[in-house]
Formats: sequence, C-alpha cells, structure tokens
Amino acid sequence: MVEDDVRIADVLRRALGEAGYAVDVTHSTTAALEAFALETHDLVILDLLLPGLRGGGMEVCRLMRVESSDVPILMLTAVDSPRNRVLGLDAGADDYLTKPFHLQELLARVRALLRRAPRADHPIVSVDGVSLNPATRVAIRAERTIPLTGKEFAVLEYLMRNAGTIVSASDLIDHAWDGNYDGYSNVVQTYIRYLRQKVNEPGESDFIRTHRGMGYSVGQLT
Repeated sequence: MVEDDVRIADVLRRALGEAGYAVDVTHSTTAALEAFALETHDLVILDLLLPGLRGGGMEVCRLMRVESSDVPILMLTAVDSPRNRVLGLDAGADDYLTKPFHLQELLARVRALLRRAPRADHPIVSVDGVSLNPATRVAIRAERTIPLTGKEFAVLEYLMRNAGTIVSASDLIDHAWDGNYDGYSNVVQTYIRYLRQKVNEPGESDFIRTHRGMGYSVGQLT
C-alpha cells in the first residue's frame, strides 16, 4: 500500500490486517518503487497524490505496469473526476476508488481484484482431503467447515499453496504478517497449534507436519 497520509495508511493497514492480509506500507513514490522491485506482492493499493516523482501515483502506476503486467493495482484518490479516472485506468490501474470510502467497499474491491489475479484461475486449493476457497475464505475437511480467523486462513493458505515443500517459519512471517512485524518469535508455532486444533478432529491424521529446525509442510513431500 502506497499512501502518504500516515493516519489513513495506519487505518487501512489495520483493517486489511484484521481481514487476514499481510500489508507492506510505503509513503512516497521512490519507496513504493523500491518495495515493488524487491518483494513479490499480490496487490497494490496506490494513492494518486504522492510526494517524490513528478506525476505522483500516476507515474508510479505506469512504472509498476512496465515492470509487471499481472499484479492488480487499485488506485485511491480524493480527486473525483472522469478525466482522472480515465488517466488512472490508462496508466495501468485495474480499479479506481474515490475518497472518502467505506472500508467494507475497499475490502470488497480487494477481494474482487485478487479473484481476477492470475493465481486465482483455479481458486479452490485441495490437499489431502482439505479444500480451501480463497474467494470465499472457507476451509473444509470431511464436509466440515473449519472456522478460521483471518491470520489462521493466511497461514493455512500459504502452506497449502506450497504443498509438498517445507515452509520455514520466516517464510510464513513474510507472507502472513507485514514487513514491519516485530512480535514474539514463536508466533508461527502458536498459529500452527491453533490450526491443528481446528483442522484435526479425533481419529484424523495430522494435516500439518512439523520438521524440527526446518519448518512445516502439508501434503506429500516431493
């Protein structure tokens, strides 16, 4: 997320975090382009009026689109005019939201853009009898719906999208928590325990395996 108003950025970061998304925040055009080049992101939320490069968010959008044609870009702006919407879409934005807006509308647009992203061509992920639908954020095992918090869903989704490989705790932190996370070191172990309590019923095999000193895996290792 690129937003120069720190107060707005903090509100949006917390709302997205509570919805289960890991959010990296920058406040200028140069910082945004550096973060985009260094890390892989699933979605960009981009303010139009930004300090730094001439052209602000419009120029950032254009440069990001040169770098990647796949990452969805949601442009935010306080300037509500048809001309600006056209310019933003022509610069490469996939959607356009005018301030002020309701948080629920922002979250709905984020979900819609992620559903249309390339990785969402086959949204339902299935591993060893557990299915996960990122579009509806529902997990099912043996016809049983598993109630998950936003963060639990993010951890389980990353494990299932990387089925057959060992995922380290640091990889999970990178993808399920934001880049500024500085919480306690055993947070991943804690969330794995929460997931096991919810995913595993008595008599069922342990869906998540621990590899001591290495990380966690689901599915048959390849």
